[in-house]
Amino acid sequence: MNYRLLLLVLIPTLLICSCHKAQEDVIKDERFHIKVVDLKEQKLQLYWLDNYGKPLKTFTQLKNHLDQRGDSLLYAMNAGMYLKDHSPQGLYIENKIILKKLDTTTVAYGNFYLQPNGVFYLTRNGRAQVAATSKLTDLSEMTYATQSGPMLVIDGKLHPAFNQDSKNLHIRNAVGILPDGRILLVQSREKINFYDLALFFKKQGCKNALYLDGFVSRIFDPENGVEQMDGRFGVMIGISN
Repeated sequence: MNYRLLLLVLIPTLLICSCHKAQEDVIKDERFHIKVVDLKEQKLQLYWLDNYGKPLKTFTQLKNHLDQRGDSLLYAMNAGMYLKDHSPQGLYIENKIILKKLDTTTVAYGNFYLQPNGVFYLTRNGRAQVAATSKLTDLSEMTYATQSGPMLVIDGKLHPAFNQDSKNLHIRNAVGILPDGRILLVQSREKINFYDLALFFKKQGCKNALYLDGFVSRIFDPENGVEQMDGRFGVMIGISN
């Protein structure tokens, strides 16, 4: 058998298959800014305070904070609701340390308390999860976590309070977990209701997805020419190298 000839035949076929798979992995929808994160290849963490214990608040400050550590900020997004002092509303864990406790209040005003709400978190074994607050019993395996609400998708089903024809429209951002374990970060380009945002995550196969915030939503994504630097936040998601 002519093995060289066989390789010449197989290599182009393998390259075509590889490229086809890469194309299938790309999620496109003109309504959204979309970022897919693989924790095996990318470094994602949550940020709130600077080295002096003061809230970072902005992407500019986060970028400077990482620069001082010798890291470069590649992508950022606001990561949950916050109080007047820019402290997280609900659970916040950073580097395995609980800095704000889990908020288990079930009856209160606001999107955060539209039950079920939930938590986006990373685990010690390098996995990302989104889970309803009521299902969390052990926080010890979490390395990073932020609580928000409402959940958009719960165990593959849309939040029961959402109305397809709702006129409650805002710029919104959210996070979900794809079937292969990668993180799906999304910010709407235009105003959108909860139902349509949740439906997008469900169509991508996300069994669970969590709303992060509304009109304050911003992203820093220089690779794709998006640098929304005017926002002020509590917790931020940051991808760095």
